[in-house]
Amino acid sequence: MKFNAIILTLLLMSSVGYSQEKNYVLLVSFDGFRHDYVEKYDATNFKKFISKGTASEGLIPSFPSKTFPNHYSIITGLYPGNHGLVANTFYDPKRKANYRISNRPLVEDPYYYGGTPLWQLSREEGYKAASYFWVGSEAPIKGHFPDYYHIYEGSIKNNTRVDEVIKWLQLPEKDRPRFVSLYFSLVDSQGHRTGPNSKELEKAVNEADEVLGYLMNSLKKVNLPVNVIVVSDHGMKEVKRDDSIDFNQLAEKIPPYATVVYDKILSMVFLPKGDINSIYDSLKKEENNFKVYKKGELPKKWHYNKHERIGDLVLVADPGFAFRKQPTKDEISGEHGYDPYTTIEMRGILYAQGPHINVGVTTEPIENVNIFPLITKILGYKNPKIDGRFRRIKKFYKK
Repeated sequence: MKFNAIILTLLLMSSVGYSQEKNYVLLVSFDGFRHDYVEKYDATNFKKFISKGTASEGLIPSFPSKTFPNHYSIITGLYPGNHGLVANTFYDPKRKANYRISNRPLVEDPYYYGGTPLWQLSREEGYKAASYFWVGSEAPIKGHFPDYYHIYEGSIKNNTRVDEVIKWLQLPEKDRPRFVSLYFSLVDSQGHRTGPNSKELEKAVNEADEVLGYLMNSLKKVNLPVNVIVVSDHGMKEVKRDDSIDFNQLAEKIPPYATVVYDKILSMVFLPKGDINSIYDSLKKEENNFKVYKKGELPKKWHYNKHERIGDLVLVADPGFAFRKQPTKDEISGEHGYDPYTTIEMRGILYAQGPHINVGVTTEPIENVNIFPLITKILGYKNPKIDGRFRRIKKFYKK
């Protein structure tokens, strides 16, 4: 009897180990890839990918629909108002410092990043993780980097990034990452320059399509059942030169001792408490093609009312408009950052395929914080405190 019990125990241990070995997730972001680009520009490799898995009708970004907040929301399952990366550029009152994505020392400072990124959660679960460019991966959050990662360098060729990811997945099992994130910027960069309806943008989408095809063909070398989740952080809205809001005129209503964080779509003002109402009233009178909010009075659906890095006053451009300090030479450009719930052009993509993904399913639009619990479900990880809920994305999952 003892012998049989031992054999049964060994078999169970073996099956558990086999199951864990089979669970891998590759999270791929094509920055700025709008929800309708696949059909609009006939992206054949994306269509092929979708046909073998599950697709959402659109990925709803968190507010503001900017790159850094949303990539970090995807990787932590938290809204920006909860994880603290509240914009691409923001002011931190405690340190009296301005965080900018171009400021390398601050980008690499773990102080600014709340929540638990998936690579850190993998470490806590006893597994390795890797990141080929992702917001937060260059900072030792909770004391650690991903096991394998790269400092961001936009000039590195897209296929080179893919090749490195494949090498990671071909490592011996004890060294192999179970979770990998991968990032491409080409669609977003071109969308800003020439807008979402340009021939140049079509070319960028076609290049991204080739990259996805190269990635999926390369994964065949790995001979592992990898669950691939393809996302974007936001979409893109066309903005015409004439649809500009003169920010200098608005700045005249703001006292010189205030701290102003300027952005084309989302600007903030930090003020002494006694001055908030009067400055709000002054800016409210100027409201034209933008909205001004007091902190605590922004739409609840944005989850953007409490964090100390959110300004006392928040100015948000209306869709299709942009704040400008200087005239722009571009007749047409592309912008994002607008309300992701009412501006359909802000919606990104969410497609997935793999052994734990259903085939032939299309879901309603899904908020990006819900990607995190899908990944933890696939990997068998326990969720930390997050805003995302698996029930909102369960149509993707196959047992």
